[in-house]
Amino acid sequence: MTEKLNPRLNAYRADLADLTLKGRVSAERFIEGQPGLVSVPIAPLHREPGHGSALDTEALFGERLVVFDETEVDGEAWAWVQLDDDGYVGYTPFAALNPAGGGGADDIPTHRISVPRTLLFPEPDIKRPPVADLPMGALVTVVGEAEDRNARYHLIDGGGAIVQQHARPLGAVETDFVAVAERFLETPYLWGGKSALGIDCSGLVQLACHMAGIDAPRDSGDQARELGTRIAGIEALKRGDLIFWPGHVGIMLDGQRLLHANAFHMLTAIEPLADAVERFEEKGVGLSAVRRLLPKP
Repeated sequence: MTEKLNPRLNAYRADLADLTLKGRVSAERFIEGQPGLVSVPIAPLHREPGHGSALDTEALFGERLVVFDETEVDGEAWAWVQLDDDGYVGYTPFAALNPAGGGGADDIPTHRISVPRTLLFPEPDIKRPPVADLPMGALVTVVGEAEDRNARYHLIDGGGAIVQQHARPLGAVETDFVAVAERFLETPYLWGGKSALGIDCSGLVQLACHMAGIDAPRDSGDQARELGTRIAGIEALKRGDLIFWPGHVGIMLDGQRLLHANAFHMLTAIEPLADAVERFEEKGVGLSAVRRLLPKP
């Protein structure tokens, strides 16, 4: 008998399922997935194979995942995967992935990109045209250092160089997740987005939290249940409190102002909380939760 599991967070279909779900869901066969990692700056994770399908989230360079299946749509190979970090399940172009190795130096990330976007240069020289740009949260393996008259660089496994001030060791975390979120001010709103090229409300919260060493689920509904502790009302709000409506979340900058990626502005914007509350109420939608993140030990 199939349990009522969230298919976005559990890899199962009628024909195929994760071996760890055997006995919990019905499927024609169960397999153990193969490890992989994202080898492009941003890999889309779609609900169905194909670029026209709904975008549920994005996986970032260096992110680990498990590959369960491969299918072809319009001549392009698509992988059915589950992300290691937040457990999200979906389809991404197979060309965006590399197999994860067996623990060699090239399979152990050392640093995380700590700015909204950084440029990857073909060699340690900022005057060379960059070959790619990496988003905040991307994982890289530093294999050396270099310096010229312009900058100091990290040399990246697989080739290329980034300036040192744009990456932090994995053990280092931001002290203020709200300040991280503020760096995405005026970023275009993108449903399922999780980068400075486009981001949605829960992606902004998740990414900002992760940069501060706080585990956060991907969906706003799960964030409203799992993040921090519930507080009553909006009379004594402070910086960092999370404000939820059904399907939406924002971050308080202080007691009055809300920062959120939203479809009204089609941007990450700051506005008085009272304005957002009024706009939702005009649609018949009220606040669903207010959460306060617990201080880190």
